[in-house]
Amino acid sequence: MFIAEGVGIRLREERDRLGLSQADFGALMGVSRGTQKNYELEAAVSAPDLKYVCALELHGVDALYVLTGKRSLGEGLSAVESQVISQFRSIPSDDQKAVLRVLQAMADDAAKP
Repeated sequence: MFIAEGVGIRLREERDRLGLSQADFGALMGVSRGTQKNYELEAAVSAPDLKYVCALELHGVDALYVLTGKRSLGEGLSAVESQVISQFRSIPSDDQKAVLRVLQAMADDAAKP
């Protein structure tokens, strides 16, 4: 199975957004730098497998966007909002809970007259 047109470009966009090299990004996704490069060039003999796609999501990449060109959170997010969501997804669940507690406290404080 070959890589669908545009997937490589979107993979690179997401890798660049996260500020990672091909080697570092590939390592996070469980592939070599060469395989990552081939995915981005759409020159790979085979398409990324399900394990790779799951790793994308686990590390804050919008896998739906990579595969389809449509953002999973919809249009209209600012770059900062997208970055916050991406970073939130990349931290452990205990840290996510702490962030949510801080945000709730800030929202509660902002709602006071």
